[in-house]
Amino acid sequence: MTIATTDRTELRELTADDAPFILDLLNQPSFLRFIGDRAVRTLEDSVDRVETRFRESYRENGYGLYAVVLRDTGVAIGICGFVRRDSLPMADLGFAYLPQYEGLGYAREAAVATLAYGCNQLGMSKVMAIAQLDNARSHRLLARLGFQQADTRTMPGDTVPVAVFTLDLSQASAPPSSSDDATGHSDA
Repeated sequence: MTIATTDRTELRELTADDAPFILDLLNQPSFLRFIGDRAVRTLEDSVDRVETRFRESYRENGYGLYAVVLRDTGVAIGICGFVRRDSLPMADLGFAYLPQYEGLGYAREAAVATLAYGCNQLGMSKVMAIAQLDNARSHRLLARLGFQQADTRTMPGDTVPVAVFTLDLSQASAPPSSSDDATGHSDA
């Protein structure tokens, strides 16, 4: 199911067919460094991850992380969407991209579409985001999207502190145009 389209991308639900892409993404050095090791090492692990994390979130929460796909080729380049964590009072925006698609504006483009979907279709009035303290690219992208850093904390089960950001969607204006891209924190 497609949840949004942009000039260059489509955001759609992940399926088992995306397992090779997810296996690649979750084992990229940038993903392992800034998001964490999800112990997805085989195609079977990846199929399981798609079903038990991504698709389960769609069923339980009505949202989740979505494949960001190039409209002209159908190639999946990243993920962007909302994560529901017991440790946060509301959904948080998460994103991650294959390295060859970073720095080209795709993260911002997909995040703007995702936030609009959250506000207009899901009725979200506020969202959060988290990023490691030294993940400058994600911090810049979140600032350009209108997020404000609220605090710093260590999430349950983690050892590395993260910056916690908030965005009031009811007062957010369209972010300025930017070609910045980033690898953000998600719960992929």
